[in-house]
Amino acid sequence: MLKIRNLMVFYENALAINEFSMDVDHGEIVGVIGSNSAGKTTLMNTVSGLIIDLRIKEQRKGGERITLVGTVSFKGEDVTPMPPHERVKKGIVLCRERHPIFRESDVTENLKIAGYLFSRKERDRMIDSVFELFPILVPLKRRKAGFLSGGEQQMLAIGMALVVQPSLLLLDEPLLGLSPAMQNLLVESIKKVNEASGATILITEQFARPILPMIERGYVIENGMLTMQGTGKELMDNPEVKSAYFGV
Repeated sequence: MLKIRNLMVFYENALAINEFSMDVDHGEIVGVIGSNSAGKTTLMNTVSGLIIDLRIKEQRKGGERITLVGTVSFKGEDVTPMPPHERVKKGIVLCRERHPIFRESDVTENLKIAGYLFSRKERDRMIDSVFELFPILVPLKRRKAGFLSGGEQQMLAIGMALVVQPSLLLLDEPLLGLSPAMQNLLVESIKKVNEASGATILITEQFARPILPMIERGYVIENGMLTMQGTGKELMDNPEVKSAYFGV
């Protein structure tokens, strides 16, 4: 479904992604594990197309020069030069780290805003499915999003992405800042999303311990470079991964 080949991303002369290649097959949950500033968000911005918008904005204001080398293919089509709104139409949807929500609007209104391109019937059907996947949001339907906890806001953000009906859902560090209990709850919810909607999921995280048991395959990235790959179990049993990410 997704193929990345020899990807390099430069911010001026700083190399953020270096000769990175990966594959994500249909229906998989694939993880990219790395420490802070390893290049995970740059990778997700490149797959989603946000990097194209960032490059254009920097060019307009005479700011930082952003250079891309390599290819990103989705369902056999080269989408490397494609802007983010066109990728969304193809089914690539990003839920960013600290994804923006409409804090003054309630939970249901946020989901309706996300589904504005669809008919009311189709939008409402997708909203109902979000509440089925995230029952914790049901009693919070009329609560303003700004008053939700961090974990509840993250579930809402993922729900907003699901309303768009992605075939490839990109989750950029969804566990950041959450308590261990909420992390576990969100991990279970992500697995339900994969099973119920059939969406392929690519997830980046620095918290490897809760992520590795649920992924089919994983990639470890450091300083923008691929340093290791394998199944979730292989990475979980790897002593180098344990030392770097589990503290053992």
